[in-house]
Amino acid sequence: MAGHSKWANIKHKKAREDEKRGKLFSKLSKEIIVAAKEGGGDSEKNFRLRVAIQKAKENNMPNENIDRAIKKGTGELKGVSYEEISYEGYGPGGVAVFLDAMTDNKNRTASELRHIFTKHDGNLGENGCVAWMFDRKGLITIERGNLSGFDEEELMLLSAEAGAEDFKSDTDTIEIITTPQDFEHVRESLENQNIPLSYKEVTMIPSSTVRVEGDEAKKVLALLEELEDHDDVQNVYANFDMDDSLIQAG
Repeated sequence: MAGHSKWANIKHKKAREDEKRGKLFSKLSKEIIVAAKEGGGDSEKNFRLRVAIQKAKENNMPNENIDRAIKKGTGELKGVSYEEISYEGYGPGGVAVFLDAMTDNKNRTASELRHIFTKHDGNLGENGCVAWMFDRKGLITIERGNLSGFDEEELMLLSAEAGAEDFKSDTDTIEIITTPQDFEHVRESLENQNIPLSYKEVTMIPSSTVRVEGDEAKKVLALLEELEDHDDVQNVYANFDMDDSLIQAG
């Protein structure tokens, strides 16, 4: 598995769905609320809202929850006003960590995140301290075993014609990288060919990775998991690289 998508993929495989479903729905609702507030409640005209609704449906969020979140965003229903903000810092071993958050109280969120970083031998930094190490891209991952009927060259050609920016493969997976703007079109093109996509999101991809091992790797995973669990944190990105066995056992 290519280094930069390890955390993104394993988050989904390790999620304790029943335990976390309420928290997941809350985070999905926030994204829909902010998207609707920013660009209106019509998903045909609001790309960000369309992506947020699709993600909610993929996670089995009830339609009434989705509709309620849209109405809160457009002001039809009263709701909390969330502010989007990013936080940056370093974990054990110098691993760069970038967070997307939505909060109604920046001071509270910053204080709680600082405590989590410190607890796990990391530190919350200033804005800009690690952002330069990441690029926002669309990332689609395909398990090689799911490529029945397609060979790699055909997949590469299909992806390129749909607007993909880069194509990477290893023994187990194939990664297709797009600009955020072209992500939806590439995803739809692949799904229209009935190609199973194991991961499909606009994410932050690091330009380089930091290798961590042993106890240091375990500390990094513990930090990322607690940050992921925080109510105000929407997404966690990091530039670590470690053995897959450590992630699976983490």
